[in-house]
Amino acid sequence: MGQEHATGSAQSVFSSNAVRLSVGQWIFVGVFALAMVLFAPSAWKKAEPFQMEPDYRMPYDLSNDYWLYDRFARLAASHCDTLLIGDSVIWGEYVKRQETLAHYLNDLAGRQRFANLGLEGGDPAALAGLVEHYTGGVERKNVLLLCNPLWMSSPKHDLQETEDVRFNHPELLPQFIPRIPGYKEETSKRIGRVIDRNVPFTAWTEHLQQAYFDRLSIPQWTLEHPLDNPLKPLKHGLPPSDDLLRHQPIPWTKHGIKPQDFPWVDLEQSLQWHSFQRALDILQRRGNRVFVLVGPFNEHLLTVGSRQRYGQMKHAIGAWLEERHVAHAVPRALPSKEYGDASHPLKDGYRRLARQLFADRFFK
Repeated sequence: MGQEHATGSAQSVFSSNAVRLSVGQWIFVGVFALAMVLFAPSAWKKAEPFQMEPDYRMPYDLSNDYWLYDRFARLAASHCDTLLIGDSVIWGEYVKRQETLAHYLNDLAGRQRFANLGLEGGDPAALAGLVEHYTGGVERKNVLLLCNPLWMSSPKHDLQETEDVRFNHPELLPQFIPRIPGYKEETSKRIGRVIDRNVPFTAWTEHLQQAYFDRLSIPQWTLEHPLDNPLKPLKHGLPPSDDLLRHQPIPWTKHGIKPQDFPWVDLEQSLQWHSFQRALDILQRRGNRVFVLVGPFNEHLLTVGSRQRYGQMKHAIGAWLEERHVAHAVPRALPSKEYGDASHPLKDGYRRLARQLFADRFFK
């Protein structure tokens, strides 16, 4: 009986790992958690070195690290007088960072005046969210804003399809208003995304996951690396500016791309066009001097009918910008051999485009 009683007592003592905190200890935990939420993101900026490199562009693997993008945008605004904002056409899909539009503009300027704030996969709906929530430090600057007509080339690209489709940067899309037909995320996920882009602490923790923990939450990472020190990845620092080629820099004709009969959507009904207008309005309300670059789209790739419809859209875009006194350029198509696909120039195309733009008085 005595042995059984002793065994039973041992089981009752060691049967739980629960820790009971006193009132004072709970207050300490609450104060510590609040301090982390309020001060950890800003303290991390001091602990994590991030300097403005010549021709820097966001690493492709960190395209969804919006906390880092916001930090880069603020750093670029403090070092450069003109910021280039747009999708992968600005980022440089077929070129290295020393072959982008921003690089060739800097080359013509003779100094680092232009910063590449391109976002891989950033359609106008995503860019509007990016501009609203992650470019708050871009005020009273010169901004070149890209209008890429590719995103209005079909109902699918324009986000009008009602079927559930894969979206670029769903975190940046409008979560409730306006409604995007094919965006069918659960309400709880939408609410979480609204919180993420309005609470710096959650954006910062997402940055840690993106930059250091293989895009996994820290609990997930520790499960996959049970013997590794979870602090070790933080010692590696940020990855350097992206200098890799995403695709081989060869003309579109050698990719086997055939002429395309894009239908093009009605501009007045276009979700992407209205998103572009919203991004432009936000930038202007912050006191920025905005220059809009329309295209240049690879018109050589289009069928005759599609090219005519595109010409009408291009004219309508230019007329809208002219009516609102927005400085802009609607350049002619580059030579066919200087495109990698429907909208991305190769390095010679960027060099040619930079010369055309730099001659504009906007950049003087």
